[in-house]
Amino acid sequence: MLRTIILGSCVSVQGILERTLPDGRIAIRVGKKLFVGLPVVSRAV
Repeated sequence: MLRTIILGSCVSVQGILERTLPDGRIAIRVGKKLFVGLPVVSRAV
């Protein structure tokens, strides 16, 4: 599943979901790199 995370105040990364961590962050994979951050919450309009 494709997910987007926030790494900083204006940096986001999109990749394949690897795992969910106990503190609410998620790990995603982009190529050979693994990024961990807070997931972007989608909102209904």
